[in-house]
Amino acid sequence: MNRKIIIGTRGSDLALWQANYTKNLLEEKGQEVEIKIISTSGDRSQQWDTSFEKMEGKGFFTKELEEELLNGSIDLAVHSHKDLPTNGPDGLMIAGVSRREDPSELLLIRKEAVDESLKYNLKKNARVGTSSSRRKSQLLAFRPDVEISDLRGNVPTRIKKLREGQYDAIMLAAAGVERLELDVDDLHVEKLNPEEFVPAPAQGVLAWQTREDDNELLEIIDQISDLDVLIKINIERQVLNMFDGGCQLPLGVYCDTDEEDEDRLRFKVWISHAEAWDKQPKQLYFDTLDTDGFADMMVDHIHAIKPRKVFITKTFKEDSYLLQALKRLDFTVEGTSLIEFKQIRIKELPKTDWIFFSSKHAVRYFFNQKPELGNVKFGCIGTSTSSELRAFGKRADFIGQSTDIKLVGKQFSSKVGNSRVLFPIARGSMQSIQWQMVKRDNVINLEVYATLKHSIDISAEHEIVIFTSPSNVEAYFEKNTVHPHQKLIAMGEATGKALEKLKHKKYTMPKSFDDLGMLQAVLGVAN
Repeated sequence: MNRKIIIGTRGSDLALWQANYTKNLLEEKGQEVEIKIISTSGDRSQQWDTSFEKMEGKGFFTKELEEELLNGSIDLAVHSHKDLPTNGPDGLMIAGVSRREDPSELLLIRKEAVDESLKYNLKKNARVGTSSSRRKSQLLAFRPDVEISDLRGNVPTRIKKLREGQYDAIMLAAAGVERLELDVDDLHVEKLNPEEFVPAPAQGVLAWQTREDDNELLEIIDQISDLDVLIKINIERQVLNMFDGGCQLPLGVYCDTDEEDEDRLRFKVWISHAEAWDKQPKQLYFDTLDTDGFADMMVDHIHAIKPRKVFITKTFKEDSYLLQALKRLDFTVEGTSLIEFKQIRIKELPKTDWIFFSSKHAVRYFFNQKPELGNVKFGCIGTSTSSELRAFGKRADFIGQSTDIKLVGKQFSSKVGNSRVLFPIARGSMQSIQWQMVKRDNVINLEVYATLKHSIDISAEHEIVIFTSPSNVEAYFEKNTVHPHQKLIAMGEATGKALEKLKHKKYTMPKSFDDLGMLQAVLGVAN
């Protein structure tokens, strides 16, 4: 292409980084490029008393750039894709997208506001700065004690306000902090798992917008665009478009893939959707091998969710996330464990390099005995077990998140190599992780508790029954049966096998071994 390409961009540090990143990609393709800075309504409104949740996604950061494109004064507009409305102006199109930077959220915390015993390591009743309704919704769901305060300004300005003490913590997209290479060593940085704290559709991706009839430039953009990213974020933005809620709808959508086999990709999507920022979000997980109609199916499912009566073989703590989330969504929940635990006294504690916990009960009955530990590392399954570790002042060096126990075992075995590993277990444990260890001689099993079953009659009115362990399955079916209207959820592979052994093969398994995984599973069958 012989002509010079004029890139239009906002003037913030992050916008200029994005424009220069695009400029470099185009110049590598032999193009001559110039950058033109354009002031937008969103930039100017940061000086006004206007909350971002009333602006983002409505074109406040894009309108003037699009006008310059349409009148021909620029050839290419560079946007943070998450800021773009799903329906653009006539005559313009998204010609391509960049590779995806880390889509995670960062929680930046002043060090005096850190409390490692609480979720996200954030102290109780902390004041958190964010103006995003999506971030507000999810943060309050997980930490209802925090105080939310609006936060305005570009990324460096927001961090400056945190350092000045206006907030205990603030929330930012990881991509922005990483792109600007900002030094935040004086702050505690908590990176939030996008599968739990779901980012905005297309977060971490740049959108390259051009005129529809600029065929010459379209061919050039094609050469720098990332097709794999485009497919994923198209799913995310289709969901956003179908909800038609604009910027004020607290909606997070995150799509990723893994290989089902050599020729097929499995698309995995996490969604967090609330009616308003101060309402409990519906948090769901979906996967598919066929994306045709996938977004429609997910949105239809969310609209069809109805409050149900749920029984879970677990005695809840009052602050349980699963219990509170379901109640806020108007579900009726009864939780009763059909088993009880009896501590087995530790007579001798072998020397070891690692200690691995497969349940929070193992954590509790191990540390309740106040063992004297040397320099050891800790591994566990799931976030609920790692949270229990934190309650005893320990942090996990390995957390297995998959519901595939064999996979977790192989990952852990690879991590520890030839190290000796102590497994605090229940009497009669299946030892699923242990069997995946390459060096079986380095496996030390230590019984720290025993399981006792208590069978009781459970009302058949419950529409969803969640089994949390094989022992609870056995205890339940000593006096109860499954009725046609009931849907079953098995917490883990071993629990699923216990159901199958009793001829109950139709059940759902959560994506993760924690309250959030169970919530996703409940909402996945509650339609």
